[in-house]
Amino acid sequence: MSQSFTTPKAQSLPHSHALSLSPGEADQPDDSDATRLPALGPAQAAFLHANEAIIITDAENRVIDVNPAFSELTGCMLDAVEGKTPEAFSILPLDDSRTTRLMREELHLRDRSKSQVSYCSHDGQFYPGMMSINRVRDAEGNVDHHVIVLADLSAIPAHARHLNREVYFDALTGLPNLQLLTQLIQESIQHAENKQQSLAVCSLDIDLFKAINDRLGSSVGDALLSSFAQRISHLLFGDDVLARVGGDEFVLLLHHGVDDVFLEKLLASIRRPLFIEGHTVHLTVSLGVTFYPNDPAQGDGLLRHAHQAMYRAKQRGRDTFHVFDPNHDRLLQVRHEQRQRFVDALANDELRLYYQPQVDMRSGQVVGVEALIRWQHPERGLLAPSQFLPIIEATPLEVDLGEWVLKEAMRQLVKWKAAGILLPVNVNISPSHLLLDNFSQRLGELLACYPSVPPAMLKLEVLESAAMHDIQAALSTMAKCQALGVNFAIDDFGTGFSSLTHLRQLPVNLIKIDQSFVRDMLSDADDMAIVESVIYMANRFQRPMLAEGVETLGHAKALIALGCELAQGYGIARPMPANELPQWLAAWPRRADWNALGKIH
Repeated sequence: MSQSFTTPKAQSLPHSHALSLSPGEADQPDDSDATRLPALGPAQAAFLHANEAIIITDAENRVIDVNPAFSELTGCMLDAVEGKTPEAFSILPLDDSRTTRLMREELHLRDRSKSQVSYCSHDGQFYPGMMSINRVRDAEGNVDHHVIVLADLSAIPAHARHLNREVYFDALTGLPNLQLLTQLIQESIQHAENKQQSLAVCSLDIDLFKAINDRLGSSVGDALLSSFAQRISHLLFGDDVLARVGGDEFVLLLHHGVDDVFLEKLLASIRRPLFIEGHTVHLTVSLGVTFYPNDPAQGDGLLRHAHQAMYRAKQRGRDTFHVFDPNHDRLLQVRHEQRQRFVDALANDELRLYYQPQVDMRSGQVVGVEALIRWQHPERGLLAPSQFLPIIEATPLEVDLGEWVLKEAMRQLVKWKAAGILLPVNVNISPSHLLLDNFSQRLGELLACYPSVPPAMLKLEVLESAAMHDIQAALSTMAKCQALGVNFAIDDFGTGFSSLTHLRQLPVNLIKIDQSFVRDMLSDADDMAIVESVIYMANRFQRPMLAEGVETLGHAKALIALGCELAQGYGIARPMPANELPQWLAAWPRRADWNALGKIH
């Protein structure tokens, strides 16, 4: 970003490149003298009183006039530079690479251009600057003169002048580094607020640069980065800034007309080949953009959001841009906080397993229980799975939860066995957990930790969708688990799109009819037809079946009549803590209405 070149009275500003005057310069007229000068035209007044250095050069780019800010900045009066080219007080890239020569030629062909330079200050030190050149033509289209603005990019506070230049600038490209960029972002925010403009913070990462660097060598890679930085600098205007923050990572601070069209043009310019030491190199970048004040973050927050958007651009295939969405980011932040809270719940023993009995409706025998997860939240109370499982869906936390449930179920089986309760426990396994390469190995290790529990006492319920996701991987994993003695049930059967195929292929010992069909089967002819079809298929393939969602005796009688005798649901029992199961088991035989179902023929 360009900085204001202040008079000595303004040197207290913390981030301006304030330059003290030599004793001779201090004799120049002060503000009171200026009030006695003849009235100036607007253009001449702007030239004389501008805070930034302005140089006027002729058609051959030789200096014909400079303003007072230039003399204050460089310590050079007009007579010292008159008739000379800007190289007299600035240093442009002087290497002889083909890329640099082409850039110089391009610079001369364009009426507006911009280059990163170093300028010699009045103290004899070199500081980074941005030189903007506007070529002015006469009525016939011939070059008449040039207007050059030399903007300071140092942004080094006066008290830090003694520090090495490397503290603030990248040694390879001469661009501001990350440390200086953080200051410039804050100043750019203030600039945008003062001008009531937007600020675009853009994160650029060269696509597949490591492969290019490995192929051509580090010396060519360094030359490539320098040429890349020069090319981007030539595309900037006014108080825009380019910084290098990492190996092949750059950041742009842009104040002027940044929209999709500009970003597409920027990507197109970057695609043009670079010629480096006999090599023709084609580069593309992934570009992430965030806009202030639409994104109200400050400082590092804007930079972080631009980086996030850049990574999204890479995920979308590279050589493209992605604009950060603050609203979406807030949702992601909330989701991240929710997931972190779930991690804490696992660590703090806030999760619970509830158990829902499964019965043979014809005999009245309890044949097993299904383990169902609950969260005993310290502030919100007992939470059902629908209130927190969507938060961790398709994340590694699904596996962490699955591991916890398996271990907790095995521990409970040990306790029940000691109490004389021998009931298999059905545990739900997520698709991502089942399809892990080492799932069967991990299961075997868990079973080995509880040798007193027969593996057949643990049954795994997998969603039909898990099998559909990768049928071959599912078949392989299930076969390995069955070799350990663990059986499988297909949960929510009938909700998939190829149930018949799965029923034939998958090595399952139980088919569970989804409760969404069972619940309304007595009032919805379509649901009744689905239940009938599932029962028919299961019987044809000689697979046991269990109906979920059995809420009334009417459901039970209809299912028995259709040939389904195993069931679970609220009509039988709601899910309960483990310590309540013995009491329920004792009371179940006294349920005369349900026990009478065995008399149905």
